[in-house]
Amino acid sequence: MKLSLRPRTQPEVNLTSLIDVVLLLLIFFMVSTSFVKQSQIAIRLPEADSAAVVEAPPQQIDIMITETGTYLINGRELINNRPETIRNALRKISAGNNKLPLTISADANAKHQHVVTAMDVAGRLGFTQISIATVNDPAE
Repeated sequence: MKLSLRPRTQPEVNLTSLIDVVLLLLIFFMVSTSFVKQSQIAIRLPEADSAAVVEAPPQQIDIMITETGTYLINGRELINNRPETIRNALRKISAGNNKLPLTISADANAKHQHVVTAMDVAGRLGFTQISIATVNDPAE
């Protein structure tokens, strides 16, 4: 008995179907992609003639009182703690607008008289939205 060996055939990869699928995907993505061109408008912005800084009126007024009785209005220290000085500073900062909210915050060791003086001056100027700020004790 003679066994004959068949010649081995080389495996063949058919790329036709792979190419068809890739081309179909390419066509699908080309059709489904939107080619929207964003409209652009040329805008010429104006330039400022001067570099003058205009201070915007404050949205609220903060009066801070230190332990020694020094008053700070919106972060600016007053030259003394007389009621006339506080009154003038409040008029200047508020520009006559007594509808602005006013917050008074004092150091824990500040004298009660300083807080009452600030409240009195603000009340006489017509401020009605006066708040007193407190801080929670972090030890609690």
